[in-house]
Amino acid sequence: MTGSGWRRAVRAVIGRRAQLRWVHLVLGGALLMPYYLLTAVVLAMLVRGADPFTSLRWQLVTFASALPLAAPTALLPLVRPLEATAARSLCGLPESVELAAGPAGSWDARARTALWYGLHLAIGGLVSGLILALLPASALLVALPFTDDSYTDGLGWPHAFAGAPAELAPLAGVGLLALIMGIAAAAGALLARCAPALLGPAPADRLAAAEERAARLASRNRLARELHDSVGHALSAVTLQAGAARKVLDTDPDFAREALAAIEETTREAVGELDSVLGLLREGEDGPAPAPFPTLVDLDGLLTRTRAAGVAVELTAPGTLERLPPVVSREAYRIVQEGLSNALRHAGRVPVRLRIAEDRKKVEITMENPVDGTTRARPTGGGRGLRGIAERVTLLRGTCAWDTVDGVWRLTVRLPLEAAR
Repeated sequence: MTGSGWRRAVRAVIGRRAQLRWVHLVLGGALLMPYYLLTAVVLAMLVRGADPFTSLRWQLVTFASALPLAAPTALLPLVRPLEATAARSLCGLPESVELAAGPAGSWDARARTALWYGLHLAIGGLVSGLILALLPASALLVALPFTDDSYTDGLGWPHAFAGAPAELAPLAGVGLLALIMGIAAAAGALLARCAPALLGPAPADRLAAAEERAARLASRNRLARELHDSVGHALSAVTLQAGAARKVLDTDPDFAREALAAIEETTREAVGELDSVLGLLREGEDGPAPAPFPTLVDLDGLLTRTRAAGVAVELTAPGTLERLPPVVSREAYRIVQEGLSNALRHAGRVPVRLRIAEDRKKVEITMENPVDGTTRARPTGGGRGLRGIAERVTLLRGTCAWDTVDGVWRLTVRLPLEAAR
């Protein structure tokens, strides 16, 4: 064996990871003691001639009888995270190993925890017993040539070294110590190998964790869409309104005042919508309920603020929008809002035609505005706002499409009504 091989072997036996695994094994032996003592007392009371305190045979019987008594303790839900924490901290597991972080939620998880708990206590109890028995024997053998043999009277086995070379007993003591360390290292490695299989998340736990992550991601995406659509539209409208007011401040004060009033109304509306979005983050907390999200019923205010920015919006819509399902009406409002924001951001002050049609099965939204060579082109794959529109439509199982045809940008969205009712 090379020098590096010897160093690895020594680290495996007495390194920091091996030391932590020793602590884990001794912890298992300590956890076994209450069950062992209870079993020993019961056996001494019920079985004539039982001697679990001095007889090795009865000690092994007591040990084997205590393990089934200990295993059901692991059926308690909180035992699983406690054992997982101990294994993570003391078994030297890689960071990539996934262990259960919460209580056992299924009988499969409880059964695997019980098996791990019994294995931990069994191996820890055996190794702890060997340490208690063999470690003093090793020390005695190392010291035997340097002392008289009076303190070995009654033990019997040290006399086997009587007449042997003086260095034989210390060598045997060192070998016994090496045997103890090797057994402890092997036992610790065995527990570390079994931990992921027995303390890792069950299939049901993995599914629940995946669903929780998906729910968190959907919530974040929803917040991002709401912030982008409400605040983004307000900033686009305010930018154009402020620019229009600045250009006509001296020549048309009345229009400038109207633009400033529109800026005030737009920012007030944006603050209210921002409070509604932030209210999603405060769900479950005490406090006033956030304002409801706008729907197509509030479309007139949105169009008024857009027109104040110098954009002519032509609306064609039925008079029955208030009868739409709330979720469809709310998402349709956001889609119209984002469509107007795209027109303001990419085309400037160009006329926009908005048509909303409804029948018993769907709501169809069509937005058109002219584009020319000076218009900043939209990304062919859709900007962040168009991606948000597509996500909203997908959630409602609808369809959407956008394209530029003959110098006209057209956005078409169809939202089914049956799935929302």
